[in-house]
Amino acid sequence: MSISILILTLNEEANLPACLASVAWSDDVVVLDSFSQDATVAIAERLGARVYQRAFDNFAGQRNYALEHIDFKHDWILHLDADEIVTTELQAEMHQAIASDRYEAYRIPSKMMFLGRWLRHAGLYPSYQVRLGYRQRFRFQQVGHGQREAIAPDRIGTLGNPYLHYSFSKGLTEWFDKHNRYASDEARETQRLLAGAHGIDWAGLGSRDRTRRRRALKELSLRLPCRPLLRFLYMYVLRRGFLDGRAGLTYCCLLSLYEYLIVLKTRELLTGQGPALAAPDYPAKP
Repeated sequence: MSISILILTLNEEANLPACLASVAWSDDVVVLDSFSQDATVAIAERLGARVYQRAFDNFAGQRNYALEHIDFKHDWILHLDADEIVTTELQAEMHQAIASDRYEAYRIPSKMMFLGRWLRHAGLYPSYQVRLGYRQRFRFQQVGHGQREAIAPDRIGTLGNPYLHYSFSKGLTEWFDKHNRYASDEARETQRLLAGAHGIDWAGLGSRDRTRRRRALKELSLRLPCRPLLRFLYMYVLRRGFLDGRAGLTYCCLLSLYEYLIVLKTRELLTGQGPALAAPDYPAKP
């Protein structure tokens, strides 16, 4: 069985060549572009990808549009962003997994790469996202600044080999700009969760399902004081981010600042003391 590739892009001329090279084994690579202003489209076409364009609404909307309106050659779709690299080990494991016909989608871990090294501890490895799915049985829903799979947990398998995530490939200025937008999305999602009637998934905190456990922990964390400090201590001390050296310390500080920005924007929404946070009209990445 073969796998089609879907890559979402917006001004990714710097990252796209390496991403495309890592999936050159696929005979069906599709780039869904959000009207890039650089050479992204030209590079994609030159390197053999099929290119479609659609104005961005949100991450889930882009991926679901592709699943419903683009004619892929294969039933299994791997969802990527341009700053992600598929390893040869992951390629082999994906083909082995889909041949077993056991699940309809698969979680894949990612390795966060920063300052020339893998953040084994500060990057919270292994952090999973559902990225490989059977086209007709798998959709996404938008949550915060990213997407979540809309499929029952018992239909999802887990792969062991990761893809590489170069979130800082465009530099710190771009990272800050991006996470300022993400913070607005997360503030809206935080407001929604705090207003919800379901409360915290206490049973999920002890669940063997890692995805459910992570989401329950997130809902609990939204109600804790001193969230930026707690996030730093969790990543740097409890998850031993200090073992990642200078890169680990820098990354933990950056994520603590990001958490504080979410707190401030959430406070604006809840108190009405700031401007409304407009929905983004550009892609965002978790």
